Amino acid sequence: MNQSIVVIPTYNEIENVEAIIRKVFSLSKPFDVLIIDDGSPDQTGAVVKELQKEFAGSLHLVERKGKLGLGTAYIHGFKWALERGYNYIFEMDADFSHPPEDLIRLHEACAEKGHDAAIGSRYITGVNVVNWPINRVLMSYFAGYYVRTITGMPIMDPTAGFICYTRKVLETIDLDKIQFIGYAFQIEMKFNSWKYGFDIVEVPIIFTDRTKGASKMSRGIFKEAILGVLSLKINSYFKRYIPANRQVQQ
Repeated sequence: MNQSIVVIPTYNEIENVEAIIRKVFSLSKPFDVLIIDDGSPDQTGAVVKELQKEFAGSLHLVERKGKLGLGTAYIHGFKWALERGYNYIFEMDADFSHPPEDLIRLHEACAEKGHDAAIGSRYITGVNVVNWPINRVLMSYFAGYYVRTITGMPIMDPTAGFICYTRKVLETIDLDKIQFIGYAFQIEMKFNSWKYGFDIVEVPIIFTDRTKGASKMSRGIFKEAILGVLSLKINSYFKRYIPANRQVQQ
């Protein structure tokens, strides 16, 4: 059985989904793929079903009714992967903003170098973002600064959505108690991983904004992230974390 699976949430990604699936399956290292589709009106799920005939046993699809949020999609995918025995569980966007070939580097960071989680980081070696307007780059960069200041978490790209988690990280975090469903979900997962003492490494990537399809970013998602950081810090004072006896690294 393959030990690695890439969880990709989709909503109206018909322009990207076949290409991203084929790209992942073309890599020199084998990865299984799990698509979590939230009832895309554009028939994204139908495209995946057709591709399952070609990639039987390696391409999996979970269809949910309605747009239920990024965080809940990943939580569903994480639980699905844990139940089926995967040891390296990745999260990645469908729109090619995360370079699929860097899945191999994230896997190496965990499987060969022994880290518990590996983040595909836009900011660990400067600002590696392509095709974003300057206001969005600044918003993203200073959001990271805000997260580090409030939480004390030494991660340069805390809102990153391109990550490899080892099985033990996801088994340690109580996934049923993850609160946030938007981009604050990414911060909450990293914060919990860090508080439990897991060894987290940031692997530099070049992030390229999507060229097809529409962004899912909204003011509500951004507001959730800003306020969510404060609640994470406050709630952490009332939660007991049993450390994994690991040091956070960058």
